[in-house]
Amino acid sequence: MDIHTIKNYEAWMFDPHFDEDTREELKGIMGQEKEIEDRFYKELSFGTGGLRGIIGAGTNRMNKYTVRKATQGLANYIKNKGIEAISKGVVIAYDCRHMSREFSQEAALVLANNGIKAYVFEDLRSTPELSFAVRHLKAVAGIVVTASHNPPAYNGYKVYWEDGAQVATKIAEEITKEIQLIYDYYTSIPMDKEEALRAGLLIYIGEEVDEVYEKAVIAQSLRGDAIHQVSQDFKIVFTPLHGTGNLPIRSVLKKVGFENVLVVPQQELPDPNFTTVSYPNPEERAAFQLAIDLAKKENAHLIIGTDPDCDRVGAVVKNQEGEYVVLTGNQTGALLVDYILSTLKEKQELPSNAVIIKTIVTSEMGATIAEGYGVDVFNTLTGFKYIGEKIKEYEASGAKTFLFGFEESYGYLAGTHARDKDAVVASMLICEMAAYYHGKGQSLYEGLLSLYEKYGYHLEDLKSITLEGKEGMEKIQGTLQAFRDNPPTEIGGYQVKTVEDYLKQDKLPKENVLKFLLEKDAWVALRPSGTEPKLKIYCGVVEDALDTCKEKIQQLMSHITNQL
Repeated sequence: MDIHTIKNYEAWMFDPHFDEDTREELKGIMGQEKEIEDRFYKELSFGTGGLRGIIGAGTNRMNKYTVRKATQGLANYIKNKGIEAISKGVVIAYDCRHMSREFSQEAALVLANNGIKAYVFEDLRSTPELSFAVRHLKAVAGIVVTASHNPPAYNGYKVYWEDGAQVATKIAEEITKEIQLIYDYYTSIPMDKEEALRAGLLIYIGEEVDEVYEKAVIAQSLRGDAIHQVSQDFKIVFTPLHGTGNLPIRSVLKKVGFENVLVVPQQELPDPNFTTVSYPNPEERAAFQLAIDLAKKENAHLIIGTDPDCDRVGAVVKNQEGEYVVLTGNQTGALLVDYILSTLKEKQELPSNAVIIKTIVTSEMGATIAEGYGVDVFNTLTGFKYIGEKIKEYEASGAKTFLFGFEESYGYLAGTHARDKDAVVASMLICEMAAYYHGKGQSLYEGLLSLYEKYGYHLEDLKSITLEGKEGMEKIQGTLQAFRDNPPTEIGGYQVKTVEDYLKQDKLPKENVLKFLLEKDAWVALRPSGTEPKLKIYCGVVEDALDTCKEKIQQLMSHITNQL
């Protein structure tokens, strides 16, 4: 270990500023050099929009001290903006994870100690409602304490700006600078809770925001008639995976007319240990096992599941053999693009300047469908904050009318009530879309097959390679650089036509991502995760038959991973 790491460890061990629980935890790892190094070799990075890490003592961990310091940096940034920014306040929401409530209170009281009002939700709330609430309350910023779909050992802290989107890259960099100017943890001090309440600097919010948020979500419904036509017999199974989605999604589905919504009882209530799943992620089929069991028993037509902070949603439908299959994020996105655009066209309400926004690692199928309706498509970097930035830009200029944004990782947004992915509005539209197909005597799966027949068979795959700690980070960076220095000319039987290096382009913010455009519209992309210690490999192919797609995508993924 280097001397810097050792000094950090000793400071946290012996400095009376840190509480007894922290010191006891650190005594427990005495002599474990690798563990000490991982906890103290750096400070937990603020990243592109906040913190995320394992809960525990140390500079590279999520704990009350790192949360206080990050919040002090945010407070300093707000104060630099002047009295108007200070007076607007900050909205704070949190999910069901270990320490989420405590971290949200620490953040609120540090803000209060800086004379900045904190509007704190009285109980669990979803990330998209936080995004909505920032603009609804005309706040300068927002914080949501969540680690999304990470394992139970993690928590996180995402920062939003006054437009309701996660902080843009430039703002994130400036907040990071403010955090880095805080050389110790003594200056990040929370105000006493009772004092903050008396001073009007700690304000609890709840149902009054829920009500207007739900109205904004329900306003995105397109075919209420389709719901009411089948509401008696159309059966939905829903799982919130122990997270924040339980109440808002059930409430919205009921209000738009769905009468048969069954919630997986074992996963209904909040649980920070996510005891019924190994990974609370609707991208994983295993997370849906209990929901599938219930759907089989009840002969349900559709299953939906949301992640702990309710910004992602997955859908499960019956295939032609009657088996329940999990749709990919790309498949659901393509279905929603077609459903939204076809409905608006039928109603003669499709704006002439409509735009769909997706990310560079999302399937091109949604784009192909949109272009079939004469609708423009814009690609952003991975991360919904970039979609939020474009929404803000289009609203300001009037150049485009935003209809729908989506990414392969199960994130969707219809409408502009939020500026982040919203599993509440997406769940409503997925259920409505499935009800519409059901009314026509089709399943969502059959609807997908009809889109394949019309637009070509698109299939994608994603592999994440976990590389933890300092060595893992270095390995990820080295791998990207190796491909950058010596790009392949052929991948998995496809010739490489173009290499897009997002560190060397000017259309989008620079990011360490490589995308290889191959013949026959196939593609491969490599990028480090922005929130987890992972290297992500994305592949996509377009063929004339689904079986051919499956063969080619496997070949493509095997070839690229064998080179790592």
